[in-house]
Order: sequence, then C-alpha cells, then structure tokens
Amino acid sequence: MNLAPPLLAVAHGSRDPRHAAAMAALAARVRALRPGLRVEIGYLDHCGPRVPERLAELAEAGVSTAVAVPLLFTPAFHAKQDVPNVLRHRKLTVRQTATLAPSPLLLDALNLRMHEAGVRPGDARYGVVLATAGSTDPEANAVTTIVAREWRRTGWCAVVPAFASVHQGSTVAAAIEGLRALGAERVAVASCMLAPGILPDRIVEQALAAGAELVTEPVADTPEIARLVLDRYDAALPSRSGLSA
Repeated sequence: MNLAPPLLAVAHGSRDPRHAAAMAALAARVRALRPGLRVEIGYLDHCGPRVPERLAELAEAGVSTAVAVPLLFTPAFHAKQDVPNVLRHRKLTVRQTATLAPSPLLLDALNLRMHEAGVRPGDARYGVVLATAGSTDPEANAVTTIVAREWRRTGWCAVVPAFASVHQGSTVAAAIEGLRALGAERVAVASCMLAPGILPDRIVEQALAAGAELVTEPVADTPEIARLVLDRYDAALPSRSGLSA
C-alpha cells in the first residue's frame, strides 16, 4: 500500500485545448516515474477540473494530506495569492511546494528543446532569448533573469530574458536586436513556457517577425520537467528517504 500523499499539480489553465493536453502528458510522465503515486491535475481557471473539485475528490477518498505543486515557473501573483487561496480545505492539509524555477532540470529541458530544433546545446554561435510571459512582480522577473544567467554559463554566446506580456524588461524583438548588436551570429528564442497557448503563440509570432532563426516548443511534455515536479514534491515531504525518481 502506497502511503505517500497524493501529488496535486496545480496548472494555470487555458481555453486552448493544447494546454490541457500538455498538462495531461506531463502528469502521465510523473506517474510513470513514480508508480503507485496518485497524481492529479487541478486548474486555476479556464478549464476543468478546478482545484477545489480535485480537493473534494481527495477528501471523499479519505485522503488527509496532499502536496500541491504549482505548475508555474516563478513566484508571481498566481503562486503567491491564487494558489494558496484555492488550496484551503477544511478536511485536508495541503502542503504547497516552491515553483519550478530556477532548477538545473529546467535548463536540461530547455536544452532538450534546443536539440530537437537542431541546435547543439551550448553552441557559441547562438545568442538565446529566454522568452517567458512576464509579470508585474519584480521577484518573478528576477527568477527569469537568474535562469538566463545560469543557462549562459553552459556555453551560449549570450542568454537574455524577454517577456511576451510586457510589464517589465525587454520585449522579444528588443532582445533579439540586442543579441545581434552583441555579435551573435544566430538567434534562437527558447520558449520558457510549459504549454501551448496564446502567450506561447505570441512568442513565436514576435520571434519570427524579428528575424530569429528558430523558436523552441514549450517544455511541459519532457522527462526533465516531470522529474522537476517530483523534486518539488519530495522536498515538501517530512522524509525523503526512498522517494527518489
């Protein structure tokens, strides 16, 4: 009998059906890495099942404790406000983990997408735009900057952050122009987004319009992100012995 608390993956949600498909693929990868662990997805908005529905299901099944992993990269408003608020339940104790970035596993997932796009990870000819949604929260954008700095150390010509929904910092087009000015022979735009949707599509449009050589796919459906979700889950448990994926 598996006594480990269920893992509730808390996703943003989207009206775009590709988003839910990517989240389902990620959950399937997590289950495959940790057989016997109950893994559920709950959404904050736009699609279902919503998080309160999942919590009710768990409570009805006799669960007393669960671990919620926000499928979010940075500690922006959703992670700080929406997720804690929606996780309140009178019959369940729910531990919320840290968000997904920064992590070496995220860099591995980004490198995998680069490889799939035909670029050798760390190719010094390439300047890389690390494109995210962006936030009004300076702390969230600072995390993106940290990820860009850590990724740059693996060998790229340069890695700079950019934001599709501009609240602070550089646009995708401005970042591409800046890399060209720095002498980058080629520019790749890495989509630091979990799943397809409106903002990832906007990143592709902006990148190609600004002359980028390539744009990578979102990263949710990768082995590395599945391992990262389990890392966050394990870190929230009282004891991690014997729980490595």
